[in-house]
Amino acid sequence: MMNKLKSAVVWLAGITLLTQVAVAALPFPWLDDDSQMPTLAPMLDQSKPAVVNIATRSEVRIQDNPLLNDPFFRRFFNLPEQQRPRTRQAQSLGSGVIVNAKEGLVLTNNHVIQRADEITVSLHDGRSFQAEVVGSDPATDVAVIRIPPENLTALPLADSDSLRVGDFVVAIGNPFGLGQTVTSGIVSALGRSGLGLEGYENFIQ
Repeated sequence: MMNKLKSAVVWLAGITLLTQVAVAALPFPWLDDDSQMPTLAPMLDQSKPAVVNIATRSEVRIQDNPLLNDPFFRRFFNLPEQQRPRTRQAQSLGSGVIVNAKEGLVLTNNHVIQRADEITVSLHDGRSFQAEVVGSDPATDVAVIRIPPENLTALPLADSDSLRVGDFVVAIGNPFGLGQTVTSGIVSALGRSGLGLEGYENFIQ
């Protein structure tokens, strides 16, 4: 299980991995049936419904000038004794992957949902759901949220021990809120250690 989590951590940190690990059991479409050109499109057609866009909204308190907490300063300028805390609305965007369709579980970044008052998950088919946080791990920047399990598509997690350097990998994400952006590459290295990430080692690059 730890190996599977490491695979997810690397993808969610911005290194293109999880989608390939998740769909390792699916047939790899080297050639398009019609044009005989190499293409990833058939595999993406199966994978993209499980990739979601996540938008959060939170209320952040605005830090007041320390002088405003000084009673003498407040009396001198005839300021009220009690001031209402000032707040502003903060928003965040990110991506996630449905990993359990029956339970509605979505894997995403902790920094995307951290301190969020409202989490909205948008699916590939245009539907949107409000989500709740199930758990998170700030050290690895991973979080699990839950949405209503209504006709969802999930990506199965495979065994990351079967990966080899040079294996093709694909990332589907939501950079800058654009949604369903795809990029591809290869596994560059295995067993990366010495990164100082709270004792976690053996990463996939």
